Amino acid sequence: MGVEGQALAAMGFDPTELELVAAPAPSASGSAEAEAGPKGKRGERAEEWRKRRQARVLLRKNTLHGEAVVQTRDGGTKTVVVQRGEVTAVDGDSVTVKSTDGFTLTWTFGDKLRVIERRTTIQSSDVRVGTRIGVAGAKDGDATVARLIVVPFKQQ
Repeated sequence: MGVEGQALAAMGFDPTELELVAAPAPSASGSAEAEAGPKGKRGERAEEWRKRRQARVLLRKNTLHGEAVVQTRDGGTKTVVVQRGEVTAVDGDSVTVKSTDGFTLTWTFGDKLRVIERRTTIQSSDVRVGTRIGVAGAKDGDATVARLIVVPFKQQ
């Protein structure tokens, strides 16, 4: 799905809602080393992993909006913008989203925009005021161009 889908997944959207393929399971290499070490070391590593995972889950659940600069395949850079919030306005070629902290951003619909609701692609014109969405796209100068909009299963 690309960096936009990955960004929304990082915000806590269910990857199945984004139609993403699950990441492959970690390889079994190194498991013999873990079993060979003292049980105390394995327990410490497991506890450390649980703490890191808990922090990531909290970050995902509480992320409202943000920007990240990522490196593209051709070696350049791209600014990816993500936002979670309620649609406050819909125009023919744009949508305005307000996050719960009051941050508001108007997104222009990109040429390659995908709008997903209940694992089905819908039209951007189907997005209504009052709907809670997650949106991701690229920053192009002062404009924010949406490439992916996800309407989550659970509307609050």
